Amino acid sequence: MLKKLFIAIVAILVLSGENTMAQEILSAKQKAIVEAASYAAQGNQNSLKNALIKGLNAGVSVNEYKEILVQVYAYCGFPRSLNALSTLMQTVEERGNIDQTGPQPSAKPQGSPLVYGTENQTKLVGSEVKGKLFEFAPAIDEYLKAHLFCDIFSRDNLDWQTRELATVAMLAVRDGVESQLNSHIAIARHNGLTEEQITEILKIASQTKAEGVIFGLGNENSAYAQYFIGKSYLNKITTENGVPMFNVTFEPRCRNNWHIHHKGGQILLVTSGRGWYQAWGEKARELHPGDVVNIPPETKHWHGAAKDSWFTHIAVEVPSENGSNEWLEPVSDEEYDKLP
Repeated sequence: MLKKLFIAIVAILVLSGENTMAQEILSAKQKAIVEAASYAAQGNQNSLKNALIKGLNAGVSVNEYKEILVQVYAYCGFPRSLNALSTLMQTVEERGNIDQTGPQPSAKPQGSPLVYGTENQTKLVGSEVKGKLFEFAPAIDEYLKAHLFCDIFSRDNLDWQTRELATVAMLAVRDGVESQLNSHIAIARHNGLTEEQITEILKIASQTKAEGVIFGLGNENSAYAQYFIGKSYLNKITTENGVPMFNVTFEPRCRNNWHIHHKGGQILLVTSGRGWYQAWGEKARELHPGDVVNIPPETKHWHGAAKDSWFTHIAVEVPSENGSNEWLEPVSDEEYDKLP
């Protein structure tokens, strides 16, 4: 509660024109970089182009964007990186090459890439990185050190804080990389990004991901907001043939109250993100795209998003005569925060 209150106070001060806390939020330039990195990681070229234009207008140099979009390949693969760089090239050309080019990186370090990369990685993380995985597969440890942390992170025309700003944004829109995301959030903190800035990075990245909801985000679920903690969105797919189907999207940490479907049950078809389902008296079940949850009638349960991910499912109402929903108590922060 204290953290939430502090974030609220920061927002009020900023909105009222106070500058004393300005360093605690992202600049226009940083926001544009987060958007661009997020869209590039998702392969959304149309939205990427708009984000690039926003960033170029805010002072991001062409070479800074090149560095960020090259780095995309390390976390999202060459195809996403190459496509994003192509979009940047086309955008700069269409604007008549009016944008600042920015400096080139210094010469590549001499000596052993493995030694230099190890030093860089240790400084970046704040401690030596080792573990069973790297002992099991030493090749990946060498590639990380000699290539990622030497070849890429030694390119000094983009500082490490900005590289981590972009990396957190890239990972925040990918499914199944929670461990790597959490590691880079810790690295971002070590390199000077504040909790409030990291929160804003995750929020912006989540908003870009929500644009890709298969059946459309729909409108804010205000009619049922009293039964949810956090913000959700509802889009009706169909009510034909007596089988109502709705696309429901949850922001990170959003979940509905405990509730019961009387007489008729419900089926959840997970389409994106990471979330949770829990029936009363049972262990919470982690949900991923492709998962199906069959909820029998008269079963007390709740479902919602994970802490670090948006979550979308299709809710299929099982037809029943005189069926109804009974909304019960909220899922407390204490209960919810026990989940990974």
